[in-house]
Amino acid sequence: MVNQKMKILFRIWQKLHLPTNLQLFFMRRFNDQFLIGVTGIFLDNNKRILLVKHSYRSGDRWSLPGGYIKSGEHPKEGLEREVKEETGFEVSADTRLKIRTDRNSSRLDITYSGKFFGGVFTPSKEVPEAKLFAFDALPILPPDQLLFIEQALQK
Repeated sequence: MVNQKMKILFRIWQKLHLPTNLQLFFMRRFNDQFLIGVTGIFLDNNKRILLVKHSYRSGDRWSLPGGYIKSGEHPKEGLEREVKEETGFEVSADTRLKIRTDRNSSRLDITYSGKFFGGVFTPSKEVPEAKLFAFDALPILPPDQLLFIEQALQK
């Protein structure tokens, strides 16, 4: 009975098409468990790093691609799916670099490094812009993301 109610609520939630920031607000307020986020450092053959601009983040900032995994999904699969859905790009999440928690937002975040294979960029409502950057030409990034990129480049 509980599973049936959850399925009905999930279907209603999907049909509402709420903006991402509003979805995250509700998930964080009413979920007593951690959300599992995934972030990726994807390098092409020239060691350029894939960065995206997320529409739901404040300011006009570049960041590493990522998102939340779905129930029953392996984190690597979730990250690859998120990148494909939000950009149209094919990537491979290969090596886990870091697992960390954010107690303020009840989020567990797993960072992977991997390979950027390519594809045709298709803007989405969550990612209107994506670009490959050489390490020496990176835009301003959050310090933790820069540290993860440096770790990925050393491997």
